Amino acid sequence: MAAPTPSTIRRWRKYLADERAEAAVYRDLASRRTGEERDILLALAEAEARHEAHWLALLGDNVGRPHAGEIRTRALGWLARRFGSVFVLALAQRAEARSPYEGDIDATPAMAADERIHEEVVRGLATRGRNRLSGTFRAAVFGANDGLVSNLALVLGIGATGVSTPIILATGLAGLLAGALSMGAGEFVSIRSQRELLAASDPNPETRSALPHLDVDANELSLVYRARGMDENAAVAHAAEVLRDLSVDHSAGDTVDEHEEIGSALGAAVSSFLFFASGAIIPVLPYLFGLQGLAAVVLSSALVGVALLGTGAVTGLLSGGPPLKRALRQLAIGFGAAGATYLLGLAFGVSAA
Repeated sequence: MAAPTPSTIRRWRKYLADERAEAAVYRDLASRRTGEERDILLALAEAEARHEAHWLALLGDNVGRPHAGEIRTRALGWLARRFGSVFVLALAQRAEARSPYEGDIDATPAMAADERIHEEVVRGLATRGRNRLSGTFRAAVFGANDGLVSNLALVLGIGATGVSTPIILATGLAGLLAGALSMGAGEFVSIRSQRELLAASDPNPETRSALPHLDVDANELSLVYRARGMDENAAVAHAAEVLRDLSVDHSAGDTVDEHEEIGSALGAAVSSFLFFASGAIIPVLPYLFGLQGLAAVVLSSALVGVALLGTGAVTGLLSGGPPLKRALRQLAIGFGAAGATYLLGLAFGVSAA
């Protein structure tokens, strides 16, 4: 075997450092979890250790001093040690998806396959976290974005008509309060209605008391399971098993807690109110501090732009998508809406003059 070139050695050392850093991320995440999730994360760390051993074997005496992994991998480790949240898992999911092993002749096919599987494992763990916070988080993100965009559009649109600064300020504050109340009330009604619909679809626990009195030959219990989605043969077999032993759990198919994914009505309403208000106050800040005219418009737009980039990036991270792309998309949508309202305000201002 020919001696590796300096560039090859550097590439192997980089892979070695990345594997060590990724294993450390999974161990740090595991230290903040218990039960099955902890075991899964430790198993991922062990898999990264096998990859580390591969690069160590190739490097031999050329290992050299330990190198730091990529900046984003080290940043993941820092976040994992301090937060260990779904955000870190979402970032780890993206990191696994960027594995270079499929196109590297020195990585084995098994290693490339491992990285593909790791992406799906981390995706599954991240999905658990997303489901736990999806209701309240959705209300918070949508509330903040609605507050940012709607109040910026309102302030710019009214300002473009040429009215005085006090009127712009009053309009912005009124828009903040009205929008926050509307968002909070809307989220409460929406989530409460969803939970009530789900509750109406849940099996009635009192029905179990009727099971000992059912006609075994008619086996009408099988109709329950067929209505829940089982095919006829499976439903008949399961119903017969339940009637033979009433200690068997007969709630087949009801393993998903949809209530948890939706969140609580009060939590969603409060989050929506607070985050809409926090977003809606940003376009008003320059006017609160006495700025007027073009200076106030520019500063208000700049502040909202930064906030939109932040919320877009966070949404992108949580969804496992590219944060920069999501941030720019959020910015374009927000500024597009505000720009259209500003132009409309200019048109009204000219016609009123």
